[in-house]
Formats: sequence, structure tokens, C-alpha cells
Amino acid sequence: MGRKWFGIAAIGLPLALIGGGIVVAQIEGPKRGIAPIASTGDFEVTGVSVNVTGKNAFEARQKGWEEAQRLAWSALWRKTHGAAGSTLSDSTLDGIVAAIVVENEQTGPRRYIAKLSVLFDRARAGQLLGFSGVTQRSAPLLLLPVTYSAGAPTVFEQRTSWQRSWAKFRTADSRVDYVRPSGAGGESLLLNAGQMDRRSRIWWRTILDQFGAADVIIPIARIERQWPGGPVVGKFSARYGPDNKFLGSFILRTGSSAGIPAMMDQAVVRMDQLFQSALADGRLRADASLVLEKEVVEDEELDAEEEAMPSGEIDPNIEAPIVQSLDDVVRSIVPETPPTPAAPAQPRP
Repeated sequence: MGRKWFGIAAIGLPLALIGGGIVVAQIEGPKRGIAPIASTGDFEVTGVSVNVTGKNAFEARQKGWEEAQRLAWSALWRKTHGAAGSTLSDSTLDGIVAAIVVENEQTGPRRYIAKLSVLFDRARAGQLLGFSGVTQRSAPLLLLPVTYSAGAPTVFEQRTSWQRSWAKFRTADSRVDYVRPSGAGGESLLLNAGQMDRRSRIWWRTILDQFGAADVIIPIARIERQWPGGPVVGKFSARYGPDNKFLGSFILRTGSSAGIPAMMDQAVVRMDQLFQSALADGRLRADASLVLEKEVVEDEELDAEEEAMPSGEIDPNIEAPIVQSLDDVVRSIVPETPPTPAAPAQPRP
């Protein structure tokens, strides 16, 4: 009998451990959440290509970054003024450049090839450009990036290139006030592709109130691979609101799966332009049914009584407070001692 129970325990214990591991894996799931970068007001110029040589690797990189600053400043001037602008010295550029982001680089013993992004400080560079930036923006809009790959929709259930591109997109120069969730924790359960089909205003009010947003915008990316290792077609569309209204769409292509991240970055820029165009046309505006207004409760009876009663008169129904004298107050606090009976008179002899 003992051997029988020992055999059952030997079989059941591994199964229990395996089952527990499966449950834990289902709860934890893949890594989720990509924190968006800070939406600072810096001017950004991306995709600056450099190819320089030097005496050593350090000098080649230094020359490459200096050349990237000069090229980025020229590109920023053309973007803001529409024509070629003045050149600045390297020392002046060092004072207005806030950061240099390496997109891709190859370093050799005496050569440096890279694609860089240059960030210019808005306060310092804005004085030279005569450009103060965006002054009027939209209401806060919750961003729900949806990706369709192999027919399955994904939002924050797992990390995607579409989510990553939106997380690193700098929104300072956009007229759209994006509210970008990170997708970590319970946000992956609350914000999913099924929300696009929800029309309940009560449900959306609850979600938008948690993120401090006035409405929701839904950029959708559909990834279609022609064949394994072949070209990839991205079909992008913009929608907004609980009614899932259509704003516009476009198509991008890349030669292989390796070009998907770059295609997503380009799609985010075009999607932002599409949202800004819809905002300017009046098609993108917050739904009034999602705004909760506090009700003003007025006491009509009190107002009626105040209007009916002339000023300077006293309502006879109001009881006047009872005024007590000082003696009454003292008597209520200090109890009266009963008088001591007098001793009987002694008879005279």
C-alpha cells in the first residue's frame, strides 16, 4: 500500500510543478511596456548621414559629429524658412546642440560612418531661427496604436515596432497633444484592440479619466509580408473617437523585414501630419459626449424665501434664543445646598 502511494506522489508532484509553471507563465507573459521619451521642446533633425576619416577612431568620430551638427543646422534652417540659411561656427553649434542620438554607426581605425539625429535647444536655437514653436494645441488625446500582423491585432500585449516608434516620437512640434501610455502593468489588459468596437460613453469616460484625456485616437498599422524574407507592405490608417471614425490612410513599402523599424518611424511622422491636418480641418475634435460637466444644484426654495421676505424684517417663526441671567447660570452649575434646620429653642428655667 505504501509503495502505491509513493508511486502516485512521484507522478503527481512533477505534473503539479509543470502546471504551476504554465500558470505563472500565462500571468507574466512576454515583456510589455515601452516608456515614451520626454516631449521636450527641442528641435530634432533625424537621418543625418556622415562619412569621414581621421588619424584615429576618436578623431574620426569627433569630425563626424561636428559635420552632423553643420548638416543638421542647415536642414533645420531650410525646414523653418524654406531656403538655405546662414552657417554657424562649430563653437556656436556646440552651444545650441542639446544632444546627438546615434541611429546607426560603423567605426573603423580611421573612418567613421554613421546616421545620426541632432537635437537643438529650443531656447537658444529659437532665438537664431526666430521661431518659437507651436502655441495652440489640441485637447489631450489618448493614443492607442494597433498593429495587425498575420491577421492578429496587438496593442500593448507585447512590444511591437509600431509602439516603439510612437514611444520615441518627439511630440513637441506637433499641434496634437498626445497622451501615450507605456503599456506596462494593467494597461495591457485595459487598452487592447477590442476597445475599438466599444461604443459605450460611460466606459470610455472611465478610461479617459484615468489617463487625463478628452478623446482617443487610433493609428492602425497592417503588416503584410509578401513571402518569407521578401518585401513588406505596411497599410496605415488613422481613426479616432469611440465611434471609430475614419480620418485617412496611406501605404508604405520596404524591401525586407529588416526595414520595418525605419518604415514605422516614417509612418509615425506621416500619421502625425495626417492628425494635424484633420485638426486644422475641424474633423478631429473632442467628442462632447465624453466631457463630464459638474451639475450646478441651486436651492430654489431658499431663493424663493429670500425673495419673499422683505429686507429688515424678522421671521416670526424663528424662535429667539432664551437669555438667561447670570444668577440662573450660576444656579444651574452650583447646586443649592438645602437649608440647615434650626435647633429647637431651650426652655427657660
